[in-house]
Amino acid sequence: MKILAFDTSNRCLSVAIVENNNILGQTTINTKLQHSAVLMPVIDQLLKMTGIKIEQIDRFVVAQGPGSYTGIRIAVTTAKSLAWTLNKELVGVSSLAVLAANISSRQNLPIIPLFNARRNNVFASIYRWENNKLVNIMADTHISIDDLIAQVATMNTPVIFVGDDVKLFVEQLQNKLGTQALFADQKFNLPNASVLADLGAQMSPVANIYQFVPTYLRRTEAENNWLQAHPDAPRSASYVKEV
Repeated sequence: MKILAFDTSNRCLSVAIVENNNILGQTTINTKLQHSAVLMPVIDQLLKMTGIKIEQIDRFVVAQGPGSYTGIRIAVTTAKSLAWTLNKELVGVSSLAVLAANISSRQNLPIIPLFNARRNNVFASIYRWENNKLVNIMADTHISIDDLIAQVATMNTPVIFVGDDVKLFVEQLQNKLGTQALFADQKFNLPNASVLADLGAQMSPVANIYQFVPTYLRRTEAENNWLQAHPDAPRSASYVKEV
């Protein structure tokens, strides 16, 4: 099975083509980019360099969030468009799971991937390897760094923090968790599209491509402004709806 996987959920862009667990090509760029202008040219270049036509791709795997609103929308919209147009399979994977899976399965410790969500908040989750399978033991969530630290402190075990944004919170984590807080090497802190492809290969494709939506975990500023202007509007746990 040929898989095209890509992640633009934050600043880093990573695209990979994988066939039966073999990496045919991968491009990862960690500079400030306009993903909307760069993603398709990178995909096109990678296809040309590997000698694969887009029609030969069997499954599209995308990091569907959480993360940057714009980045997630670009990736999900691109993946949906390609899968729908070419009548191919589509799989969405947690952007946090992609980071967690960078940590070797030989590590028998909880893994906490996180992204900065501003105002001392983060997107975070907790994973652990069990029988060579990455298992989610705390669902992806939008949480204050203080509340996350308090929760980790009750675990009474060292944990591994991973993600490029962890550096923004190192001082807080070390001051409050001490030796309980371990940190991944920098080379593991960026999303890896081949890892994304591997995770996506193990999952079932979405049943309805049209209804597939990003995972935001919080309302956008525009949605909050609209709700303030419409206080009687019904509230919903889902911040995305079909229009």
